[in-house]
Amino acid sequence: MAIDRDRKYREMVMRGKYSKLYTHLSSRPAQLWNTTFREIESVLGFELPASARLHRPWWANQRVGNGHSQALAWSIAGWETADVDMEAETLSFKPGHTPEALPTFNLDEVWPVHSAGGWPEGLSLRREDMYEDRV
Repeated sequence: MAIDRDRKYREMVMRGKYSKLYTHLSSRPAQLWNTTFREIESVLGFELPASARLHRPWWANQRVGNGHSQALAWSIAGWETADVDMEAETLSFKPGHTPEALPTFNLDEVWPVHSAGGWPEGLSLRREDMYEDRV
């Protein structure tokens, strides 16, 4: 069973709450984008959560696959946040590293399939055998 993590993360982002931000950033030219919280809300079509205005870590860049859905959206699109000003409610998105293709691996190689052995003789899952005192 091979897993293409890059594809899975993109699928997660496209199904997620911040898919419109991902789409918007993916379609932008790779140059600095100075924006406001309000402009991001207009891209999203809904208000940012209160934590986006109260807590600077909400805007933190995080490794792909770890962290919050909003950070995954801009990271998978190939962007990073910078110069976040909580008072002025402004920030910049700068082109980040191009999201590298994460390794594809085969789960059967990572965790080989092992037989648990045969069914023990005398073991039965029949109701009559399991609850013989109730029959």
